[in-house]
Amino acid sequence: MTKAQPTIIYIFGGSGDLTQRKLIPALFNLYIDSYLPKHCKIIGIARNEFATTAYKSHLKKGVQKFSRRKEAVKESWARFSKQLDYAQLDLTADKSYKAIAAQIAAIRKEWEEEPTVIFYLSVAPQLAPIIAKKLSAAKLCEDPQRSRIVFEKPFGHDLESATTLNKTLCKMFKEEQIYRIDHYLGKETVQNILALRFANALFEPIWNSHYIDHIQITAAETVSVEGRGSYYEGSGALRDMVQNHVLQMLCLVAMEAPISFDADEIRNKKLDVLNAIRKWRTEDVHHNAVRGQYSKGWVEGTEVKGYREETGVAPDSDVDTFAAARFYVDNWRWKDVPFYVRTGKCLNEKTTLITIQFKPAPDFAFPEEAAHSWRSNRLMLSIAPKMDIRLRFQAKQPGPHMSLQPVDMVFNYYSAYGDNEPEAYETLLEDVIEGNPTLFMRADQVEAAWRVIKPIMEVWSTKPPVDFPNYTPGSWGPEDAEALIAKDGHHWVALPVEES
Repeated sequence: MTKAQPTIIYIFGGSGDLTQRKLIPALFNLYIDSYLPKHCKIIGIARNEFATTAYKSHLKKGVQKFSRRKEAVKESWARFSKQLDYAQLDLTADKSYKAIAAQIAAIRKEWEEEPTVIFYLSVAPQLAPIIAKKLSAAKLCEDPQRSRIVFEKPFGHDLESATTLNKTLCKMFKEEQIYRIDHYLGKETVQNILALRFANALFEPIWNSHYIDHIQITAAETVSVEGRGSYYEGSGALRDMVQNHVLQMLCLVAMEAPISFDADEIRNKKLDVLNAIRKWRTEDVHHNAVRGQYSKGWVEGTEVKGYREETGVAPDSDVDTFAAARFYVDNWRWKDVPFYVRTGKCLNEKTTLITIQFKPAPDFAFPEEAAHSWRSNRLMLSIAPKMDIRLRFQAKQPGPHMSLQPVDMVFNYYSAYGDNEPEAYETLLEDVIEGNPTLFMRADQVEAAWRVIKPIMEVWSTKPPVDFPNYTPGSWGPEDAEALIAKDGHHWVALPVEES
C-alpha cells in the first residue's frame, strides 16, 4: 500500500475497550505488513485525561495482550507509536470539531498532501448520530472521496430506528462514505465461502434445491454476558447476532453468482437474498422461531450465574440469550429448502459452523448390508475457532464385502497457511483505508435484515415467555430448539468430538 493516500484515522472512543483490544492491534499488524500508508496518523479521542505517552503505554498493553504479533512489539512498537496521538475532547461540543478541523489543516500542511480522513465511531450507539451531525455541521466530511465515517453495530434497534438513522445519515453523507462494520464479514473463513462456491466447478452446479436438503448455521458462545447485562437488556440474541452476523452468512451461502467482484454487485446479490427470505406471519412465528434464556448452573467445575442474576439485568427479564429460527428463501434456487439458524450464550461449545446437508443418494444398487451405515453427503464450513472445510462422503471399507463407511475429507487452514491468519478487523480497516466497501453493510441491506426478523421481534415483545430461564449453561439451548428441527426429520450438527 505504498501508493495509498495519506490517511488520518480518528477513533472516537479512543480510550475504550474495542480500541485497545481490536482496533490498535489490527492497525499495528497492518503497519508491520506495510499495509498502512507512508503518511498515516492515528488519533484517539475521548473524555479521559491522558498524556500522550500514557495513552501510548495503554495501547501498547493491549497489543501485548491481544495482538497475534505480540513478539513484534519489542522490535516495531517504537516506530509504530510515532503515528499515535491523543486528544481529550467532549464529543458533544462544537468547539471539539473546530479543534479537529484545525488539526487536520496542520497535518495537511506538514505532509503537503491532501489526506483521506477516517472517523471511526467506537462509541455507544446513542452517541453515534450526535457525532455524525457534528461532523457534518463542521464540514469535515464534505469530500466523499477523502472522508469516511465508520459505524460499529448495532446499527439501529429495530427497523424503524435503523431506517430513521439511515435517512439522517444520507442527508449529510454519501452512501459511499458510510461504512457499517460487521466484523464477521472480515473473517477469512467467511470470505472463503465465495471462493469455495464460485471458483470451483464441482460445487456450484449442485448448490440448489435439487441436491441440497437443508442448511444449518450455528453461532454459539460458551461465555455469559460477562458484565454487559445493561447492554444486553436492550438487545438479546435475535438482535445482537441473527439480524447481522447470522443473516450475512446466510446471504453468502444463498446468493446468486456475481458477474464481478464489484462492491455493489456483491451487495446487490446479498440484498436479493434478504428480500427473498419469507417473512413469517404472526400466527407462524411460534412454529418457526424459538427463544431461550440461560439459568444458573455449572460449567467445567465453575459456577455460572443465571442471566437474571447478572449485573444490570432485571430479575424478571424476558430478554433472549438464545434464538433459533427456520427460514426459507423463496426463489428458484432454494425452493422449499429450510435454513435453520441458532445462536446463544452459555452454550456447549464455542463455534461458528455452516452445514450444507445434501439429499441422500439412492442406495438400491448396493447390497442391504451396505445401507446400514449409509449417510448423506455433507459439507461443513467451520468459521471459528476451528477453521476448516470438511466434506463427508461414502467410501468402501477394506475387505471382501461391500461395506460402506462415511469418511471426512478435511481442508485445514492452519495446515495449509500456517497460524498467521489476519484478524477480521485488519481486513476491514484495510478496506476502509483503501475505500473498498464490499464487506460493509449498505443502507438497504441493513433495513432488509431488520425486516426479516421484525415479525419475530413483534411476537416476542407482545407474548412474554412463560418458561424463562429454560436452558442450563453448557447445554445446546432449550429443548424447543431441538424440536424445531426434529419435526422436519433433522438434527442439529456439531463438529466431530475428536476434532473439537
